[in-house]
Amino acid sequence: MARTGLVYHPIYLEHETHFHPENRQRLSRTVEHLKSVGLWERLHHIEARRATVEEVALVHKKSYIEEVEKFCAAGGGHLDMDTVVGPRSYEAALFAVGGLLAASDAVINGEVANACCLVRPPGHHAMPDRAMGFCVFNNVAIAAKYLQKTHNIQKVAIIDWDVHHGNGTQHVFWRDGSVFYLSMHRWPFYPGTGSDRERGEGVGEGTTLNLPFSAFDHRERVLENFKSALEEVEKFAPDFVLISAGYDAYELDPIGGLGLKIEDYRQLTDWVCELAKRTAGGRVISTLEGGYNLEALPQMIEGHIRGLLAASEGAD
Repeated sequence: MARTGLVYHPIYLEHETHFHPENRQRLSRTVEHLKSVGLWERLHHIEARRATVEEVALVHKKSYIEEVEKFCAAGGGHLDMDTVVGPRSYEAALFAVGGLLAASDAVINGEVANACCLVRPPGHHAMPDRAMGFCVFNNVAIAAKYLQKTHNIQKVAIIDWDVHHGNGTQHVFWRDGSVFYLSMHRWPFYPGTGSDRERGEGVGEGTTLNLPFSAFDHRERVLENFKSALEEVEKFAPDFVLISAGYDAYELDPIGGLGLKIEDYRQLTDWVCELAKRTAGGRVISTLEGGYNLEALPQMIEGHIRGLLAASEGAD
């Protein structure tokens, strides 16, 4: 049995955004590519499920969840100036959350060692009471809360390498010392948060670590600082590692960019998996966030999955 799991469901294509940068081609092209390079059949396919309202409410207000349901049922539109939804987007968003929860169960139960969740809509900008930045529900934050509540995981690390700061995720765990949030991102940039002075509050002080880089920073500096920051995560000694895997720090991303190359995503993955092996029994789940270069995105995800496979099987 493959030791790396993959979450994918056709309903993710039914989150219809038309000509929006975050569109269905991001997944359809990735699936086609993974099949063409022989990775699709090497993975253990985990069946996504529909998250319950109670599970989504681990992070989001029920009034907001109901608002999304009604808005989509009425035909959709703009939940905020950036976030487009259609009639099936609420269902897709529940299955996006449920995909991560199914992957969490599979890793905890030993069905797989790690997993990649190819879900949409993405999540790391979503706030407890509103959509933001293409994101409807905060998939990775809900997964962290679920692991703690359902599987008694004590400490979770969330590592976010999307080019945009995950303000929603930071907000959820700002005063929570049981979740370490590390974000590598471009700054100043959307959404405006993520300075290195933002480190959490109360019992959560010191468990937020932001790595802001300008668009003019050298790629080598970005990578070196990310690797060094993982030492701080290791001191936290997480029992489980979640990755907000955005691919818009790629040098040719149309709405992001931080100079990274396609091959760098394999390196980032290897470093995180090495950390997880030392502190968390190798338990890693990634979820798709940004990444909008439709030619390069499938290749970067391929490199990421090869890294997960190497960590779980000792081969690539």
